[in-house]
Amino acid sequence: MSCVVSMAALETTIQRAGATGNIKATREDWLKLALETLISDGVERVRVLTLGQQLDVSRSSFYWYFKSRQDLLDQLLDYWRQTNTRFIVEHAARPSATVIRGVMGIFECWVDEKLFDPRLDFAIRAWARRSPATRRALDQADEERVNAIRDMFMRHGYEEEDAFVRARVLYFMQIGYYSLELNEPMSTRLTHVAAYLRSFTGQEPPAEDVEDFARYVEKTLSGKR
Repeated sequence: MSCVVSMAALETTIQRAGATGNIKATREDWLKLALETLISDGVERVRVLTLGQQLDVSRSSFYWYFKSRQDLLDQLLDYWRQTNTRFIVEHAARPSATVIRGVMGIFECWVDEKLFDPRLDFAIRAWARRSPATRRALDQADEERVNAIRDMFMRHGYEEEDAFVRARVLYFMQIGYYSLELNEPMSTRLTHVAAYLRSFTGQEPPAEDVEDFARYVEKTLSGKR
């Protein structure tokens, strides 16, 4: 049985027991706090004692749900695989009438942090500098993501090497964009969508496709407010 936890399941569900006011933290509480700590402070701060103090519970609560700190870290890494990587792969594999539409499907991951959380991705990348095992998992994820995008280009008639290079440019450009923390307003980014599509595909994007993507962005961002 998979131990992957969805974001919905990571919502706090602290249970209060008895008249003494003792607090019992659920497995989801531990995972949610560990994930938040990983993103904000790095893997070194994901410590059983520290998390327990923040949840106001004893260490025994932790060991009710997890075998060890490493077990917790493994589950955080698995959660990252099942969100950031899975959604890119799924979007790249979706049927699309044109390559322009295929690339736009991948763009959706860059717009919606429920599909791809850049803060989590870079927390994993920072962790990988300290952990060979995490480095291997990261390299595997990057390869899987690029290959999925490559396959999308190939389905639309691009030769394998051309498709591979276009996939790398598309994917690693976006990772670099996050790494530089450009914080470019979405309104500015949208003015470049047609040029990005042209650069990544070598084709002229129809105006209606660009307009459809702008509507998708507006709908997605309005849902976050």
